[in-house]
Amino acid sequence: MTTHVVATAGHVDHGKSTLVRALTGMEPDRWEEERRRGLTIDLGFAWTTLPSGREVAFVDVPGHGRFIRNALAGLGTVPVVCFVVAADEGWSAQSSDHRDAIAALGISHGLIVVTKADRAPDLVAATIERAHSELAHTGLRGAPAVAVSAVQGTGLDHFRQALDDVLAKAPAPDASGRLRLWIDRSFSVSGAGTVATGTLVAGTLTKGDRLVVAGDGQEPREVVVRALESRDAPADALRPMTRAAVNLRGVSAGDVRRGQALIAPDAWLMATEVDVRRIGGAALDEVPTQLTVHVGTATVPAQLRRFNAEHARITLDWPLPLIVGDRLLLRHPARHRVLGGVGVLDPDPPQLARRGDSARRGVALSAMPPEGDVLAKVAERGAVEVDYLHRIGLVGPDAAPPPGIRERSGWWVHLPTYDEWRGRLRALVEDDSQRDQLTPGVSQGAVRDALGPSAARFIDQLVEDAGLEQHQGCVRLPRVRADLGRAEAGVTKLEARLLTNPFLAPLAGDLAALGLGIRELAAAESARRVLRFPGGVVLLPSAPELARQALAQLPQPFTTSQARQALGTSRRVAIPLLEYLDGRGWTRRIDEDHREVVR
Repeated sequence: MTTHVVATAGHVDHGKSTLVRALTGMEPDRWEEERRRGLTIDLGFAWTTLPSGREVAFVDVPGHGRFIRNALAGLGTVPVVCFVVAADEGWSAQSSDHRDAIAALGISHGLIVVTKADRAPDLVAATIERAHSELAHTGLRGAPAVAVSAVQGTGLDHFRQALDDVLAKAPAPDASGRLRLWIDRSFSVSGAGTVATGTLVAGTLTKGDRLVVAGDGQEPREVVVRALESRDAPADALRPMTRAAVNLRGVSAGDVRRGQALIAPDAWLMATEVDVRRIGGAALDEVPTQLTVHVGTATVPAQLRRFNAEHARITLDWPLPLIVGDRLLLRHPARHRVLGGVGVLDPDPPQLARRGDSARRGVALSAMPPEGDVLAKVAERGAVEVDYLHRIGLVGPDAAPPPGIRERSGWWVHLPTYDEWRGRLRALVEDDSQRDQLTPGVSQGAVRDALGPSAARFIDQLVEDAGLEQHQGCVRLPRVRADLGRAEAGVTKLEARLLTNPFLAPLAGDLAALGLGIRELAAAESARRVLRFPGGVVLLPSAPELARQALAQLPQPFTTSQARQALGTSRRVAIPLLEYLDGRGWTRRIDEDHREVVR
């Protein structure tokens, strides 16, 4: 049988804790001060079994306005609510606050409970009617309503059945989903160590799991699940939806607190900036720019950058594990008032640096579906890892690429962008060839600089798709290997020799021994098989680029002697080669004996 977690909501002193106590036989108020004052200050927890056999845990939240932060921590992770209104007092101030919180958080399952029915039986119907009216624009519109007297015990059986019916219609939790347990309480147990508790909404917790504690502005800390409990019973594994007590190894109790989350390692993006859409409450152009944001059990100061009345960017004071579709509650930082709620459209948005970027981003977000836009995110970067898209909540683990995107080795590539890269690469190589008929091609480094980092891992495929070829670290136009007749054998041997030692140019006698005279070398140069320099120096066409790469590793500027040593050659070769690099603009002469590589 599936377990469930239900939160209470409603004004202070409307009988929430008394109701939970009557249903479970447990005292939800944990603090002595709470029991002495009859006032819930912090979250309380209790559990019971319903007539159907469903196990249900209650998170009892405080109703007093001063403790709204604690109340929101309780409501932030729970999908079902018992909204409590006392018959003798009716709808009150914190009733409205909790209504706004429920609307902002998108809670859509629950029931209305009119308590203290014995004190004002004639007002029960009117109280229910008012509650339905107040909740008409929330997810609890049309929720079933029951009247109870926890003191006299009347109506409790009806309440249990009504709650059973609500839970039967609640969506099944995802036991295979990514683990994110928002921590609502932590403490130390003698002989066991640190214990963190929270509501497990998705994923499965297993004894021995390696997790990460994150979300408090400090460096995430790795921990190991030493033991698990739920409802005071040990367990080897816990599935959602349930209250979980997690005994952690690897962290002290003082380093674990409400507002942090236990998450699976490498499964979540820690988001600091999120682009959002208004779900309810005030228009975003009427909301102050300094806010308090609530999500899960976390409470974080934040800044708002408005795009329009419905869309904005929120910058959190510290990163949180967030995904597309998460609901954030916005609260005034100096008051208890809930301002509204927003849904996350993009937890890793693009930077806005140019004039007009905010307006353009507002237009883009206005057209974006609530589940985010995979095509736009891939187009934004040209290519992204599928794992990244999963971590930000845009796709599931086994998603197929939509039209306009192609998968390549775990990456999704935007096809129009890929075609643009291919065209730019072809134009780059053709322009280089037109400027210098003897060029060895465009170096891979220059290609990466021209196309950008997103294209870098696809260079081999881009070269092939653009009808180009790679040779000795350069990308060039395809070349037909000309048959040099009787000189072919000598040129082939020369190429093999220079491939081993690219800057050891053969002497005139060596060339003669290979049968390579002036005419043969001229033919080989025309076929782009060799490159001739003044003084009878003959090298391969790739030599200048290789020399530039080697010289770039020297302290700048460098001397001719240092260049000669770096290339492992003689002055006979180094001088004309350096002058060639000067002529190409790859090096710059500073004085008689010093040059520097032009970056």
